[in-house]
Amino acid sequence: MEIIKSFLCFISFTVLLLFNPMAEANKAHHHEFIIQATKVKRLCETHNSITVNGMFPGPQLVINNGDTLIVKVINRARYNVTIHWHGVRQMRTGWADGPEFVTQCPIRPGSSYTYRFTIQGQEGTLWWHAHSSWLRATVYGSLLVLPPAGSSYPFPTPHRDVPLLLGEWWDANPIDVVRESTRTGAAPNISDAYTINGQPGDLYKCSSQVTTIVPINVGETILLRVINSALNQPLFFTVANHKFTVVGADASYLKPFTTNVIVLGPGQTTDVLITGDQPPNRYYMAARAYQSTQNAPFGNTTTTAILQYKSAPCCIGGTNNGISVKPIMPLLPAYNDTNTVTRFSQSFRSLKRAEVPTELDESLYIIVGLGLNNCPKNFRSRRCQGPNGTRFTASMNNVSFALPSNYSLLQAHHHNIPGVFTTDFPAKPPVKFDYTGSNISQSLYQPDRGTKLYKLKYGSRVQIVLQDTGIVTPENHPIHLHGYDFYIVAEGFGNFNPKKDTAKFNLEDPPLRNTVGVPVNGWAVIRFVADNPGVWIMHCHLDAHISWGLAMAFLVENGKGLLETIEEPPADLPVC
Repeated sequence: MEIIKSFLCFISFTVLLLFNPMAEANKAHHHEFIIQATKVKRLCETHNSITVNGMFPGPQLVINNGDTLIVKVINRARYNVTIHWHGVRQMRTGWADGPEFVTQCPIRPGSSYTYRFTIQGQEGTLWWHAHSSWLRATVYGSLLVLPPAGSSYPFPTPHRDVPLLLGEWWDANPIDVVRESTRTGAAPNISDAYTINGQPGDLYKCSSQVTTIVPINVGETILLRVINSALNQPLFFTVANHKFTVVGADASYLKPFTTNVIVLGPGQTTDVLITGDQPPNRYYMAARAYQSTQNAPFGNTTTTAILQYKSAPCCIGGTNNGISVKPIMPLLPAYNDTNTVTRFSQSFRSLKRAEVPTELDESLYIIVGLGLNNCPKNFRSRRCQGPNGTRFTASMNNVSFALPSNYSLLQAHHHNIPGVFTTDFPAKPPVKFDYTGSNISQSLYQPDRGTKLYKLKYGSRVQIVLQDTGIVTPENHPIHLHGYDFYIVAEGFGNFNPKKDTAKFNLEDPPLRNTVGVPVNGWAVIRFVADNPGVWIMHCHLDAHISWGLAMAFLVENGKGLLETIEEPPADLPVC
């Protein structure tokens, strides 16, 4: 009888596996990242740059929705390091998120740490990068999340896809650049070049022999996965004589729309289809700065790659059938073309009806911007080289965020360690003023410094108004929230007015993103449900602004039961 019962149980289990596709285990992908110094030559000079596995940019990771990543990071460099998996929800796996002193202590030189997490319910283009000092200048790479096996894209399947990582290059050690800025209190030196897949392109010195080339056939459609991995610069991107069909951003699908140019803030990704429908030739793919700040230095140069038809003339320096082999250059928007940025961002709509929270438990109003601290009395003048002998700072709601150094915030929360942080981050600005006005009191330029978190109950429905200010200067700030995607329900210019601006809210099909460009002299409103317990930093993705304190963090409490509770920390979690 027992044998019959066992046989029946075996048959039942087999049938369950056959007819339940979710019963099959998803694939686990194992990788090893070795952080090391590597000789990299750009702009005629060779530098000992920090890389992953000797590659710049770093390794491309490709998985399917539902798969698990297990990445062992071994630090053989001379700096502390962590790796952040930008845009990954990290459901209950906050220990793998990566920001230094937020979810983990850094991986010290000679040490290692293994990141383990599953990507579920996300498809499209994400990326990974160092989240320690300015190491992400060279430590970054793409993370492509394909549909589950047997599924397809919600748009015509492209012939192939091509990741394009837009970056910045310093003809110096980026760590020295940020350390000098910290020492002097001045803005850091701007980069010397922009790059596409690590190469500056034809318009820079000593670069034309290694310009990135993307081949294409006549009639072929390619999915370009464009990632802005630059440290401090929003970028326009276009291809000469070709149109883009935008189909996704930040690993969420969009209602397709066509455009000649896209713009991405640091941290953002955009998926576009491009078709080989032009005469066979060579066409520049080009990126240049979008600079919303007035009277601030920026790199006013252009990085290029080449879209090259396989049947195009091949004779470098000559002509064939009257067609020049020099690539055709596109027209790019002016560096300060905010109108183009606005038209582009307001074209985004989620592919399907969005599950936007319509009732709210938490409503925050957060002003973001720069500041200037007076020179401390014990500092010499060379340490106060900001405007008029000050030191640059930045804040959210007048709090300049200070990271701890003895524990990570998540460790302190999980183990109830006192004295590391407080939970009194203000839900609204402590002083109300004309945020985008031109005559802002100098008394508002010096924020308080602290490690203040905002506590959210599990399942809270949250709305945040992110408001730019004119303190020091207005600017477009790309604000990134870790551990969450959020709906951008509205954006506009001036000061947010709930009486009139609420009518502009799109609660039907707003885009789902992880990084929002808060318009210069304007505002953006985001909504999400706090369904992921842990400590999650929200910060400006201009790295100069992070070091000045333009950040805060949410402490999302555990809910009920195992599936609403953060996992226990892994055994190899680094110690401070």
